[in-house]
Amino acid sequence: MNIVHPFKPVFDNNSNILILGSFPSVKSREINFYYGHPQNRFWKILENIYNEKINNNIEKKKEFLLKNNIALWDVIKTCEITGSSDSSIKNAIPNDIEDLITKTNIEIIFCNGNTSYNLFIKYFKDKITVPVICLPSSSPANAKFSLDDLTKIWREKIEKNYED
Repeated sequence: MNIVHPFKPVFDNNSNILILGSFPSVKSREINFYYGHPQNRFWKILENIYNEKINNNIEKKKEFLLKNNIALWDVIKTCEITGSSDSSIKNAIPNDIEDLITKTNIEIIFCNGNTSYNLFIKYFKDKITVPVICLPSSSPANAKFSLDDLTKIWREKIEKNYED
């Protein structure tokens, strides 16, 4: 069964960093916002990098992202997926990331995990010239990395590849 991405990207004209996931998890689709699984470390990583507590309220999360000039979206608009398993994704159709790039000041794209990176390359390699960096996934399935490890790697890549 085809599932359509249920929520919009977060961005405004000032967004200059784009973080891309692959497709929302079951829990994220239930709460209608990004990285909704309580074990996903995405929001904790950003809290650590920006040294700021992020309220669990969706509107407060959006405010945090926009205040820090971060756009957030997923590569896939619609696909067949079993549960939340990226490896089960079939018949994917990408979101219009090119359009988002034209509406913002995106200077760099960070992909949250190999799946989002590989999908981005598959669909946009020759269409989008903004630099793209693959970060280790914040998913709880990525048990190879602790929260401290993820924070350190994400911070280093973001600071090395992007400066205000």
